[in-house]
Amino acid sequence: MDLLTVEHVTKQYAGHKALDDVSLAIPRGSVYGLLGPNGAGKTTLIRIINRITAPDSGRVLFGDREITPADVYRIGYLPEERGLYKKMKVGEQAVFFARLKGLSRREAVVRLKQWFVKFGIQDWWDKKIEELSKGMAQKVQFIVTVLHEPELLIFDEPFSGFDPINANLLKEEILGLRDRGATVIFSTHNMSSVEEICDHITLINKSRNILSGCVDDIRRRHGANIFEVAYRGDEAALRRAVEGRCEILEGSQDKSVYATLKLHVGRDEEVRAVIAAVNDEANLLEKEHKIDLIRWNEATELATFDYFDINSILSYLARVNIVARWTQLDAVRGREMFERLMAELDGKGLIENKQ
Repeated sequence: MDLLTVEHVTKQYAGHKALDDVSLAIPRGSVYGLLGPNGAGKTTLIRIINRITAPDSGRVLFGDREITPADVYRIGYLPEERGLYKKMKVGEQAVFFARLKGLSRREAVVRLKQWFVKFGIQDWWDKKIEELSKGMAQKVQFIVTVLHEPELLIFDEPFSGFDPINANLLKEEILGLRDRGATVIFSTHNMSSVEEICDHITLINKSRNILSGCVDDIRRRHGANIFEVAYRGDEAALRRAVEGRCEILEGSQDKSVYATLKLHVGRDEEVRAVIAAVNDEANLLEKEHKIDLIRWNEATELATFDYFDINSILSYLARVNIVARWTQLDAVRGREMFERLMAELDGKGLIENKQ
């Protein structure tokens, strides 16, 4: 039985049609991927499901009836734009949001303590949100989203800003929530994440639903289970990760930017395992780069308009260390980071970050 059904939904803003006659059905107890490029209409559809905005035409059914304002309490929504009050303490704010979802203070505190221990963040309870990094704040907001144990969970680009370790932690929790009976809508532009954790998908492009169905069925209809993996890092480690699960057809000779391996997965049931193994073992430098970008952004947040302020000096030194590291690992990226730092010293990047 389907938990949520979208029927012929259309939404237009001024001269832009954000959704054009979109229909889909989300099975109960599944992880359902909304896949598509930025600007395709995924977030607009999510906002309509959450009753943040209304469709111009069409309707949304929750179960066997049209969705109502009361159904919002049965939904947990983690938006792409994170929203926490920076001056409030973590525990105080988490309890506040839990009360908005109908939990008593006592029940909220009990559940929050359990989640904080699970995520290893029990020491954050009395910290202010402004003391947390972006990734730390996202952990708190994820907990707040799932705390009231809603039937339907909606995650809009949930892994943005997370390092690979915490992204994998979140994936495991999303699958665990599904196994405990929740239905999950997972919006992303990242195909590898969709194939790894989603049971069904809808592909939205230029405001229209162009493909829907079970992930395995779509793969059988549209692909030959041949994948090309572009990566940086240790080729031997990648080969070991997929050994016995697939056939390695060929590798690239030109490794000036990315090396590639072409893989053939003989059995459909092995595809997800191969994708998971590649995500874990390949692209090692790429993972390190993402982690350093998070560190860079955290350092940038320390900077003020006064170059001689102690926080600005510490911010500059942290970024110089990152530039030096990447100059050794990858000359192209090292140069890009150096130019970015110079732009910020000119005041350009600093002003953009503060706006």
